[in-house]
Amino acid sequence: MLKRGLPPAHPGEILKEMFINERNLTITEVAKGLNMARANLSSIINGHLGISPELAVKLSEAFGNTAQFWVNLQNNYELWYAEKKINRTTIRHFDQADIIPLG
Repeated sequence: MLKRGLPPAHPGEILKEMFINERNLTITEVAKGLNMARANLSSIINGHLGISPELAVKLSEAFGNTAQFWVNLQNNYELWYAEKKINRTTIRHFDQADIIPLG
């Protein structure tokens, strides 16, 4: 995980700015092209929903990149917030001395 102060952009913001706006498309056009409800695409673009693996496949087909690109954007976004949320000082560390031989 990259250590940086600013959070990564939500994948929906990247979708809107770099793929929809750059091509002068509308949310309605893209939603129809992806066979999804406009309200759902709007929720993703507005950062209320994430990009599912299924949507990642559709976006990769529609925009000529990979599904992994979209999944990575979503994972990086979620992981950044998880890193901020978790209090690591309360987690027990396990090392080799803690392993009990079986048998």
